[in-house]
Amino acid sequence: MNSLRLLEQHVRPDFRKAVAFGLLALAALITGTQVGGVTSPSLRSRLIAYGCALVIAVAGFIASRTAAREVHRVSLARAGTSAASPLRLMTLLGGYLLTLFTVLDMVGVGLERFLVGGAVTGVILGLAAQPVLGNLFAGLVLMFARPYVPGQQIRVMSGAINGLLTGVIVSAGLLYTVLDTEDGPLNIPNSVLMGSAVGPAPVESDPEPEQEPAAPDSPPPAGAAAAAVA
Repeated sequence: MNSLRLLEQHVRPDFRKAVAFGLLALAALITGTQVGGVTSPSLRSRLIAYGCALVIAVAGFIASRTAAREVHRVSLARAGTSAASPLRLMTLLGGYLLTLFTVLDMVGVGLERFLVGGAVTGVILGLAAQPVLGNLFAGLVLMFARPYVPGQQIRVMSGAINGLLTGVIVSAGLLYTVLDTEDGPLNIPNSVLMGSAVGPAPVESDPEPEQEPAAPDSPPPAGAAAAAVA
């Protein structure tokens, strides 16, 4: 019982809600497929298929929103606001598109023409957006690998950025990482950081205070020297 309570405390409500509605949408998809879909000759089977499509739409919508909130919470703690907001938007958009395609397939709307017609366009856009996608995937890897965190002072060694840079991480986004150096802030592409050597900056020790040289002993007064001789 104690282990179950501990697990309950660590699992967030949004995560549990996303998993529950995701499983509900999956069960509706399996049920609608088994009854034959909307092309079934039986009116009862068609009604069940349409009902399953409605369940998939509602459950997929709720699961996408709750999963996006959970992703935003985790990424906000790991990488800050600059990465949390785009990740939440990407998760939300991906969940909505997956739900939409599943519902369209369930109600008998063919997706073959959309896929075939967009294949050439997808290749062209993929080639044009290759640098952006490279920075995006590199940002995702860096966010989960966490070689640095915002606020940490690091050094970056890479030929692509002309040598050694030392500074403080201001923000770690999905495309760029902002490094505050002595010459000002720099937006470094994440793909460059993926191919660079990154490590904590050495801690500079405080210089020891210089000791003032001792003043030379002044000669004793003439009267004191004469008294000493006497």
